[in-house]
Order: sequence, then C-alpha cells, then structure tokens
Amino acid sequence: MNFRSMEEFWPFYMSQHSKPATRRWHFAGTICSLLCLVYSLIFNWWFLIFVPVIGYGLAWYSHFFVEGNVPATFGHPIWSLICDYKMFGLMLTGQMDREIKRLGKRPILQAY
Repeated sequence: MNFRSMEEFWPFYMSQHSKPATRRWHFAGTICSLLCLVYSLIFNWWFLIFVPVIGYGLAWYSHFFVEGNVPATFGHPIWSLICDYKMFGLMLTGQMDREIKRLGKRPILQAY
C-alpha cells in the first residue's frame, strides 16, 4: 500500500501499535536511542552503533512478541520513523490517549 502523506499513514501506523505495551516498548526504545546518541556525541562516537540497535531492537521486540505483527518499518521506513517520533512526542506530553480516541472513529487500513 502506498501512502502519499503522513496524514494517510498515521492511522495505519497507529493500528499497528494498538496495544499499550507496544507503545511503551517504542517509547523505551526511542528514549534509550536518544540517550545513546547524546552519550556518543559527548563521550564516545562509537556508541552511535547502539542508536538504531537499541531503538529498533526494542520496537521490533514489541511487534513480534507483544503486538504479534510485522513492524511497519519493513514496508515504510521513513514514514515509520517520523510517526515513531510523533507517537513519542504525544506520549511525552500526555496526549496519546486523546489521539487514540480520535483515531478510533476511523476505519483501519490493512497494508499486508
């Protein structure tokens, strides 16, 4: 399935993150990867290798073992990264529940 904008992709992305535990694993992966990025920039640039390993590792774990689906990153890597940071921001600011309720009124698209 081809998406022309983030507004089109976002409801699909959120349908792939329907369980709160999946979103929490993503949040943990994003924050850990950001901390690794900061650490690598300040102390040791070799730690840059851990930025995607930790970020994607925790997120993919949640898809395979919590959500039971295939990560959207496999089919849409750029849109998925952008939406991951959007989801992170919504969770950080306490707006995720409101967004889930808003999206709950829309039909869910299936890409696979």
